Amino acid sequence: MKFSLSTSLLWLAAVAAPLVSAERIIQSNSLNPCMANSSFSATLFNVAFTPGNRSLGFAIEGISNIAGKIEADVELLVYGYPALNEKLDPCKQEELEGMCPMNSGPLTIKSNLPIDDSVMSIIPGIAYTIPDLDAVVRIIIRDAESLEQLACVEAELSNGHSVDQKAVAWVTAVIAGLGLMASAITSGLGHSNTAAHVAANAMSLFGYFQAQAFIGLCAVPLPPIVSAWTQNFQWTMGIIRVEFLQEMATWYQRATGGTPTTYLSQLSFISVEVQKKRKMRRAIDFTTGAVGRLMARSNAAATEAQAGGDRVVLHGIERVGFKAKIETTNIFFTGYTFFVIFVLFTVIGVVAFKYICEGLVKAGKMKTDKFVDFRNGWQTVLKGILFRVVLIGFPQMMVLGFWELTKRDSPGLVVLAILSVLTMIGILGWASSKVVRIAQRSIAMHKNPAYILYSDPVALNKWGFLYVQFKAAAYWFIIPWLGYLLIKAMFVGLAQGTPKAQGIAILIIEAGLLIGVSILRPWMDKKTNGFNIAIAAVNFLSAFFLFMFTEIFNQPPIVTGVMGVIFFIINAGFALILLLMLLVSSGFALFTKNPDTRYQPMRDDRGSFIKSQSQLTTELDALGATARGEGKGTHSSYTTSRGRIDDDDDYSSEEVRQMAAKEGGFSEHYQPAPPRSPVNDGSMSPAAPSFYDRRSPVPSYNRPGSNGAQYRQANNSSPWQRGAGYEH
Repeated sequence: MKFSLSTSLLWLAAVAAPLVSAERIIQSNSLNPCMANSSFSATLFNVAFTPGNRSLGFAIEGISNIAGKIEADVELLVYGYPALNEKLDPCKQEELEGMCPMNSGPLTIKSNLPIDDSVMSIIPGIAYTIPDLDAVVRIIIRDAESLEQLACVEAELSNGHSVDQKAVAWVTAVIAGLGLMASAITSGLGHSNTAAHVAANAMSLFGYFQAQAFIGLCAVPLPPIVSAWTQNFQWTMGIIRVEFLQEMATWYQRATGGTPTTYLSQLSFISVEVQKKRKMRRAIDFTTGAVGRLMARSNAAATEAQAGGDRVVLHGIERVGFKAKIETTNIFFTGYTFFVIFVLFTVIGVVAFKYICEGLVKAGKMKTDKFVDFRNGWQTVLKGILFRVVLIGFPQMMVLGFWELTKRDSPGLVVLAILSVLTMIGILGWASSKVVRIAQRSIAMHKNPAYILYSDPVALNKWGFLYVQFKAAAYWFIIPWLGYLLIKAMFVGLAQGTPKAQGIAILIIEAGLLIGVSILRPWMDKKTNGFNIAIAAVNFLSAFFLFMFTEIFNQPPIVTGVMGVIFFIINAGFALILLLMLLVSSGFALFTKNPDTRYQPMRDDRGSFIKSQSQLTTELDALGATARGEGKGTHSSYTTSRGRIDDDDDYSSEEVRQMAAKEGGFSEHYQPAPPRSPVNDGSMSPAAPSFYDRRSPVPSYNRPGSNGAQYRQANNSSPWQRGAGYEH
């Protein structure tokens, strides 16, 4: 009797399994309930169909509480569409006579079944090529006399093809890393404009990848193709399986008082379901407390036929970790460790590059003016790079840290999570406030935030990661941007038990960001604004799809399935375009002699302020240095003094205004006195030790006898103010 029941169920699955065959193999690893108090359940369900030899191999362990005559309804759902609906009566079909009547009891079966030619003939050719096809066989068992529904089970079918590919993850990671490296190299070579553009695009692309990963981390049930696609970007969250690291994570958890899960090592004994459909979530809501306590790391999940079975359901972050072959209790430690490794390798790389450059210069293999800014101020550059690394890892550590606080895998992991969250928020919050203070001081003294932000190399190298991608007047935009990342991470990490709340919140957050950036357009130029607004628009569209996946409107299942395919097509095409754009810009930055010619000067005139320790090679550069009060070769003393940027946070706004008026020789209405002409002086002014010990470099254009009076009268906006948002 038991053998007949299993045979019948697997035969019904085999009818639908070939419909999604791609590599000539179909498999299903779990049989899931679809009703409350189902009288049949499987703790182990492994089915493999091979069309080549037309055989179906299976191993099943379960419990049946059904006794008597029954009838069954079989339904095949493809993207929610009912492709097959058939009624079976075991008492009228010879191959199912073993089920007439049925007997209750435990069930353990391992066998193979031949598949009839009539089944093979109905397979459409396209079914073998579609990755992550959303196909489910649903079997409803009823009492033959009363027609009472006794059991409902579903088997999700996979054709072995998926858009979740390691090659995709590697390509995206390599190109994103190449963009960051290209920006660092071009910056060291003195091409600041190119470096700023490439770095801004690389950071934006990395942020888009993290947004895709966030979709996969949400507890919202996702269509298979969406879950598989977002899995490609989980490397941005540090969710990467490394064998020795998993052993280390398990050891650390046990050493700090935790109990690790063992789902991956017990797949031969338990049935693990990664939640994909909303109806699956409804199916487990009724179960006894053990399944409900899965979120509290209980290994004793209940099945529907009998409490105490071994069936677990994973969703959200746990689903992502399981698909990456990482135990759920090791997810936070894995992400944390990869972030620490990223920081260490960054430090080692920068230090090694510095000493390699010095060695090449001493050996005569490299010119002395190559990477001179980096070699002279490499420690400041390293600080700035580390700050940028913290900014890159901020979304990752926030979502994993907040999530760990809800799971509490061990006291040691909770402490790491708290320290990570508080430290990173503190570092970026303090750095952002520093940028605001420097910019406000620059406005008070020079009527332009760009002056001090870009003319002091220490401030630029150390804090520039927070503002160089924005126009000068939008230096403050990093604060709402960090707020956006923090709030989004909080909903993803803390609201794993409320998928509808996650969907609604992320939709609202993305809509707010899209509206804000479309109105403010805070990035450095038109192209960069277009690049980032396009990313914000696609992120909003993805959030809308995520919202629909919650099935809050109870739309037909086929609508959700089709939306999943559209989600993949849009994001796959968009990601390809962004990758190609970054690859091309990185190539131009690395392999062209003067890549700055590809970009127009910034409207905020930041190029006029940026100092360089490299030799001034053109007359225009010399004139610009003279206007700033510098002489050729005097940058070293300037860098040493550092303009007291990092030490003068104590000045009140009144003291700054008085200092500005005293230094510049003009009133608070910004009416500068006539400057001395560097040509008439016959010599170049030496560099001042700080911003506060020299006159403001703002010339007067209306002085009688000035050779440029007519030009300046026609263009009366000061070059220090033009484009920075302070035109009058």
